[in-house]
Amino acid sequence: MNQVKPTFSSVRLHLRNKLNTYYPTRELETIIMIILGYLSGRNRSYILAHPDHEISPFNWFKVNKICAELKNMVPVQYITGQTEFYGIKIEVTEETMIPRQETEEMVDLIIKENRKSNLRILDIGTGTGCIAISLVLNMNGAVVHATDNSHAAIRVATGNAKRNNAPVSFINDDIINPDINKYGKYDIVVSNPPYITESEKACMDRNVLDYEPHNALFVPDNDALVYYSFVLDLCEKVMVRGGHLYFEINENKAVEMKNLLKEYGYLNAVVINDINGKPRITKSIKA
Repeated sequence: MNQVKPTFSSVRLHLRNKLNTYYPTRELETIIMIILGYLSGRNRSYILAHPDHEISPFNWFKVNKICAELKNMVPVQYITGQTEFYGIKIEVTEETMIPRQETEEMVDLIIKENRKSNLRILDIGTGTGCIAISLVLNMNGAVVHATDNSHAAIRVATGNAKRNNAPVSFINDDIINPDINKYGKYDIVVSNPPYITESEKACMDRNVLDYEPHNALFVPDNDALVYYSFVLDLCEKVMVRGGHLYFEINENKAVEMKNLLKEYGYLNAVVINDINGKPRITKSIKA
C-alpha cells in the first residue's frame, strides 16, 4: 500500500482490517465514513461514488494516527473535533458530551409540536449548544437562551452558534444555585441533564467511560432525578403558565419522572419512546 497512492477504497479496506476486532461491523462502517469525510471534506455520496479518489500522503499519515487512537477507543467525534446534529456541523471537545440521536429526536419533536412564531425558549445544560442552535434555526422567530455551568462548554457552544449563524444567547450559570436575574420568561424549556446512574457504568462502553465528561453523564443511584428537580425549581420562576417542558430521560426512570412532574403540578405528562422503542422523552405543561 506504501508503493501506490491510497484511495478511498483502499483506506476503507485498511481500516476494516485494522479495526474489525475493536468495533461491531455497522459501527465501524459509520466510523470509516466519518474519517474519510473529515480527511477529504467530501460527503458520503461523493465518497461512495468515487472509490478511486486519492488520499494525500499527509492524510495517509493521519489515517494511521487516527487508527491508533481508535484502537484506544477514543470516540471518533473527539478525534475529528466535530459531529453532525440535526443537519448542522457541531464542534465537540472533551469538555462536552457528544450529542446523540435520541437528543435529535427530542429536538424534532419540539419543532413539530410548536409552530407558533416568536416563542421564547430556554435550553438548560446546553453543552455543545446543539439543542439551542437547532431550535433557533428551525423555529420561526424563536428567541433562544441556553445555560450551562461549564465555562468550557459555553465557549464551545458560543463558537458553534457563530459558525452556524445561530442567534442564541448563552448564560453561564449553575442551576443548583441559579441567578434568576440572568433569565427571562420562557414559553418552552428543554433539558438533557445528567441521568445515567453510577451503577449503570458497568454496562457502558470504554469510549464513553474513558473520554466523555462524567459530570455531564452520571448521577448517584440514590438521587437519580436530582438535576430534573433543579430544572423544575428554576422553571417555577422563569417559565410561563401553560409553557411546555421537555426532558430527555433515563429509560429506566420513566415512571419516576412522570411522578416527579405530577408532584410539581405539571399537566398532561407523557413519556415518548425513542427510535429504539425505549422511554426517552417526557413532555408536560406547566399549570
